[in-house]
Amino acid sequence: MSAQVTQVDETPAVTALRRKDLLGIADLSPQEISLILDTAEAMKEVGSRPIKKVPALRGKTVINLFYEASTRTRTSFEIAEKRLSADTLNIAVASSSVTKGETLADTAANLEAMNPDMIVLRHSSSGACHFLSRVCKSAIINAGDGMHEHPTQALLDAFTIRERKGQLAGLKVAIIGDLLHSRVLRSNIYLLTKMGANVWVCGPPTLIPTEVARFGVHPTSDVDAAVRDADVVMLLRIQLERMEGAYFPSLREYFNVFGMTEARLKGAKPDVMIMHPGPMNRGVEIASEVADGPYSVILDQVANGVAVRMAVLYLLAGGAEHEEAA
Repeated sequence: MSAQVTQVDETPAVTALRRKDLLGIADLSPQEISLILDTAEAMKEVGSRPIKKVPALRGKTVINLFYEASTRTRTSFEIAEKRLSADTLNIAVASSSVTKGETLADTAANLEAMNPDMIVLRHSSSGACHFLSRVCKSAIINAGDGMHEHPTQALLDAFTIRERKGQLAGLKVAIIGDLLHSRVLRSNIYLLTKMGANVWVCGPPTLIPTEVARFGVHPTSDVDAAVRDADVVMLLRIQLERMEGAYFPSLREYFNVFGMTEARLKGAKPDVMIMHPGPMNRGVEIASEVADGPYSVILDQVANGVAVRMAVLYLLAGGAEHEEAA
């Protein structure tokens, strides 16, 4: 009697993040990305309730440790933590022992002594989050490290695109701006290519990273080619604070050649989405009429950041398994 053969799905659905930290998109599988985005859909509904709070992280302590200035990322993490009922602590680095010369390792050791469950870290040094993950028992969430990655920004961008377009696979996404210094670019390239999008990156030749094409994207300095038939146009800020030397003649010249205007946008799909991770430099990478126009989803990105960060916190805490144990 012959044995019955059963077909097995080689990519089963992922129901939990089997990892301690979220350090970058590069480490995530497409199934894990989908899990975070699906969970964020449920979390977004919490924000529409009269009482915007659930007990999912009750009893958990989260420390927000930001070595760099932030408005959207820090605020949305704080709101996400509070909506999940976590106990939160915000470390103002400018008024902490860091100003007295304390190292990141010593700061982490002292925080660990207080037994937090999670540390959300933003740091100017690439790899700082990876270092912390090796020396801390707490879960580490990367809120942006140097020019390396910004995983929750890419996740909220993907969530916003999927919310409007229904999918990521097959879409043409044009990312235009300061590609060389952008951690948002790195995370979005990793995520969008993993999920099947057709990614174009565009900027002055001096701001295009060498060998970026090997990550599966189409690099160009022809902004019209990048925008042509695009489903999504994402603008990146010119990061003058990270630049040493002249990468282009002037900000006015940059806007004339690469700035997103209504005229330039006519080459894109009729239902194109305009995105920007913020903060925006109006009149440099984007014209005000585009930033405030009917195709802009920039404020949707901000709103979705709360839901996505709620999803990340919830899943790293164990998700449904944590709630059952509680």
